[in-house]
Amino acid sequence: MAQLRERRHPRGVGKSPLGGASGDTTPGSSSAAHRKLLAAGFYGVSSFLIVVVNKSVLTSYRFPSSTCVGIGQMLATVVVLRTGKMLGVISFPDMDRSIPRKMFPLPLLYVGNQISGLFGTQRLNLPMFTVLRRFSICLTMLFEGLLLKKTFSAPVKATVFAMVFGAFVAASADLAFDLLGYIFIMTNNVLTAASGAYVKQKLDSKELGKYGLLYYNALIMILPTTAYAYYSGDLQVGLEYSGWSDQLFVVQFVLSCVMGFILMYSIMLCTQYNSALTTSIVGCIKNILVTYIGMMFGGDYIFTWTNFLGLNISIAGSLVYSYITFTQEQTKKA
Repeated sequence: MAQLRERRHPRGVGKSPLGGASGDTTPGSSSAAHRKLLAAGFYGVSSFLIVVVNKSVLTSYRFPSSTCVGIGQMLATVVVLRTGKMLGVISFPDMDRSIPRKMFPLPLLYVGNQISGLFGTQRLNLPMFTVLRRFSICLTMLFEGLLLKKTFSAPVKATVFAMVFGAFVAASADLAFDLLGYIFIMTNNVLTAASGAYVKQKLDSKELGKYGLLYYNALIMILPTTAYAYYSGDLQVGLEYSGWSDQLFVVQFVLSCVMGFILMYSIMLCTQYNSALTTSIVGCIKNILVTYIGMMFGGDYIFTWTNFLGLNISIAGSLVYSYITFTQEQTKKA
């Protein structure tokens, strides 16, 4: 009988000494978790730095052409990735006729996202810029539902509503209201959400890889954007800017261009190892820090209690949202 019981219930099969399933924590799963964490942290730091640098270039130094900054960022991306490929550090497919089809619609979303974000940064104070960016999370959920067939729980939807409600309250008492700035930042939200979902879709297909997506995004759009800047007069305005003799400005302009590439790379990395929604969460948490720094040191924030209350409602929603989403992901993995 004892032998029969042992055959029916073999000792130790699928169990750890503590009674849990064996293999819960393996070196592979730990390494994957570290990669996800590092990718998210890399994106958060890059996203914070580029907002600060762009704000300095476009507002503090009053550089007149956001489009020229965008062109500089595209050029930096092409040069860095092409050099990396020539040195054998990275690899991505060579250009052929199928590339535009494989990339569509990412290049259009990329340049629209980049230019609208730069214009929004130029025209809005940092606290309002960051709180209005909360709408991108709501839109990311919408696009992930449509493109990737994802569903979201009621608590997540409730916290997103709190973020959006706080943004509306803050906007209702924004004494520095700029309609064009609001239009640019809401356009940026739509394009950011669509781009995040499409990047995840393209990365999952593994046709071009993250370096190929970055390189051809910039390469395809750099000429049309330069042509637009030339015919609109933006290029001439940028070249005739009087601050090019200021070495500190030049350093920050070059840093903005390089950070544009680093930001796009960090977004790809975070989306690849995590998800488009996680990327939005990290950006949202980063925006909390930017909001309070902008209030204290931005120089263009006008304080009102209603605006301040709305900002903090949106921030509280962001924190709860991040906590709920993180715990739900951990529960799914358990």
